[in-house]
Amino acid sequence: MTSGHFGFAAVVKSSAPKVPLWALMLSTYLLDFVFIFLAAFGIESFAPLDPVHPAYGQVLIHADYSHSLIGAALIALIAGFVARWAWGKKAGLVIGGIVFSHWLLDLIVHRPDLPFLPGNIGHLPLLGFGLWQLPIVSAVLELALALVGAYLYYRSATKAPAEVLDTRHIKALVAAGVTGVLLVLLLAADFFNLPLSAAILLMLMLIMLAGWLDSRLAWSASTS
Repeated sequence: MTSGHFGFAAVVKSSAPKVPLWALMLSTYLLDFVFIFLAAFGIESFAPLDPVHPAYGQVLIHADYSHSLIGAALIALIAGFVARWAWGKKAGLVIGGIVFSHWLLDLIVHRPDLPFLPGNIGHLPLLGFGLWQLPIVSAVLELALALVGAYLYYRSATKAPAEVLDTRHIKALVAAGVTGVLLVLLLAADFFNLPLSAAILLMLMLIMLAGWLDSRLAWSASTS
């Protein structure tokens, strides 16, 4: 769901233009960055259902802390407070909400492997609607989020005074187009099981490049 998470960040950017796109993209994937950190210490893990023939969405994730409902809410709360300090009250609400949106999107696609409490305390029933069991449907949903996000981002970035409108359209089209292409490439990498290290590198490149385009191109006319 990597591309879908980032696509959702682009959707949110269209209604919260003052929040940097890099911060939105980082926020929408923050739970997975926490997961990667914990996995490096053996606290959390994931494994393909079929190690011989790994496929898109065919994984079982053991993320009892970063992807528990309460754990995700706490991470979102902390991120929201940091964003409020950096960019104001509205940004704090937006960042907190988009961090938690990761868990909601995961709830749709994951098999039942999302615990309610951190550490799966109490061994309550695990959560997950399992859309990954229909990989084509799940991939189409991700693609739709990526393309809609890029389009809404473009529409929002073109809002400018009349005297700079032509320039703004060109800059917004470049930023949205590159962002959209990168999101589709990220989906393709996920679908064809790119190695984790390469996927992380691609995600970081997407965040940095989209953030640079966002600050230097799409919104530059309003600050020049």
